[in-house]
Amino acid sequence: MPKSRPAGRVLTLLELLQSGGTRTVAELADRLGVEGRTVRRYVDQLIDLDVPVESVRGRYGGYRLAPGYRLPPLMLSDDEALAVLLGLVAGRRAGLTTAERAANETASAKIRRVLPRPVARRLDTLLEALAFTDRPAESDPPDAGVLLTVADAVRHRRPVSIRYTDRDGRRSERTLHPYGIVAHAGRWYVTGRDAGIGEDRGFRLDRIADARTLPGSFEAPEGPAPAERLLSGFATAEYRYEVTLRIHGTVQQIRAHLPAGIASLAEHEPAAGRDRAGVAERWWRVELRAERLDWLPPVLAALDRPFVIERPDELRDLVTALAARLASRARGA
Repeated sequence: MPKSRPAGRVLTLLELLQSGGTRTVAELADRLGVEGRTVRRYVDQLIDLDVPVESVRGRYGGYRLAPGYRLPPLMLSDDEALAVLLGLVAGRRAGLTTAERAANETASAKIRRVLPRPVARRLDTLLEALAFTDRPAESDPPDAGVLLTVADAVRHRRPVSIRYTDRDGRRSERTLHPYGIVAHAGRWYVTGRDAGIGEDRGFRLDRIADARTLPGSFEAPEGPAPAERLLSGFATAEYRYEVTLRIHGTVQQIRAHLPAGIASLAEHEPAAGRDRAGVAERWWRVELRAERLDWLPPVLAALDRPFVIERPDELRDLVTALAARLASRARGA
């Protein structure tokens, strides 16, 4: 096997140190295939390049990188580079980016620029074959500073003062005891207690213009996790229409089209049968709130289960109109 060049071994040493922790001279010498004194010479070369390598004394001593240092020559394996790029693509497609939209693009471009051609071709092939089944919600990404401030307050149980704009454009300043940050349907949310009204609320992070940590602390409540609190809040929020349905099927069949973040589900009557997989089928009472109703008839059609509309009457009219259009098109075909 041909010997690697000294410059290559120095880069390998840097990669080993980048993986974290303290590496002994014996370990590094074994991994590089050199003697201990050669390892020390390579370390001196890294220090000459302003890479902050620290010497650790003692029985388990050796070398490590100074904590928190941002290394210019970040080294990734092919698989690691692909993982990072796919993460950037998925995050952008899901709408889960920060206010610095360009950061996602420039980070992707930097990694792609240094990928070996075979790896780049594999990535392009994958991206061409990749499809997403949903679209991110239409919203602005949250400010990175707000996101990090709120995250720090969640971790240390500190109250925060936020300037918030609600969906009607009303602006207010609130004191929030944040429980957690939740990514849902392409948006970032923070759940917590609004100290001004003494109620648990969910706030969209892209609608928070400023967040400041306040003195003091609070005790996190027991009970549902932040994501469960957020979804429960969605299902009971006030909207223009209150919809009540009865649907016959299984929980899995209904939730596939009306997830917990949209609708609440309660047993209407005991199970009368089972589907082919042996799962109990029964009538369920489904309740939800919505600003518009035009999206519901196609959802109910796709559900393909018996249903009864209890309210509102406007939804019955929309379902009847959709059925008439489909019947007309079927006859025309």
